[in-house]
Amino acid sequence: MKKIAPALALCLIAACLAGLSLGSLWLGGLFQDMENRDLALTVLFRLRLPRVVFAAAAGACLGVSGAGFQAVFRNALADPFIIGASSGAALGAGAAMMFPVGAAALSVPAPSFAGSLAAVFTALLISRAAGMASAANLLLAGSAVSALCSSMLSFLFILKDGGFQRVYYWMLGSLAVSWSAVLSALPVMFAGTLVIFLSSRGMDLLLQGDETAESLGLDVKKARVMVILGASLAAAATVSVCGVIGFVGLVAPHVARLFTGSIHRRLLPASALFGALMVLLADIASRSILPPLEIPIGIITALGGSPFFLFLLVKNSGAMRGR
Repeated sequence: MKKIAPALALCLIAACLAGLSLGSLWLGGLFQDMENRDLALTVLFRLRLPRVVFAAAAGACLGVSGAGFQAVFRNALADPFIIGASSGAALGAGAAMMFPVGAAALSVPAPSFAGSLAAVFTALLISRAAGMASAANLLLAGSAVSALCSSMLSFLFILKDGGFQRVYYWMLGSLAVSWSAVLSALPVMFAGTLVIFLSSRGMDLLLQGDETAESLGLDVKKARVMVILGASLAAAATVSVCGVIGFVGLVAPHVARLFTGSIHRRLLPASALFGALMVLLADIASRSILPPLEIPIGIITALGGSPFFLFLLVKNSGAMRGR
């Protein structure tokens, strides 16, 4: 981690500066013209700066959450949305957009966050009712909850098809955020991430298997639930503001692991840095490829992450055949 940290820090600074400067408007040119300086300052502080701040925070949260879920499930293909966080968020956002009730429902992040956490808690309750919160039970419960949320969202589309386009665009992800949204989400994102960092030793033991972890004094059930709650909290707060940004939580921990190994006290900071860098670069690409059109950031991350996912799938299949 000591060797890669300076390089990552420089890359992050460069990506932040590029994120502030680049887009449909190049701020360098606007600042050179005295008549456009007010416009440049407005774009910089009200549009670009909250966007860059949240992009870095979102990438860090997704990277850390992905590392947490991969440890809990001992599965290289696990990501922050594996037990229903994204489908629950989409259901909450869709309900708020298509059936607003009162002034509070006009704000998408709150119902999206509630839907995401509700889906995760439902999966946890189902898995505990089936016996204990084992990895296998959680995966099965999460799959069932995700399918249920997706079917309920489809039913909402049938009831009110006029909201389909808006919900679909939200699900593709966007970092066009305001300062109020950023400041409301950051404390929750930080709290969830902090829980994962404090659970780093338990995550190391979980990788050894439940029996080994218990023999070393770890309360496996409690440790697993704590990591899942922290990772889900961070991911839910992120998704509630910017929509679903896929593959970051899958790719960032894998790239970080190449430099730090599997010890989580080193892996988690590296995953956060790589995740932040990935989202910043994807955001720059989303608003620079076809200006003034902004491509949803979920499309950019999927285009980059899908080949990596297929590589992992083939690699893991080869490893299983070799056993």
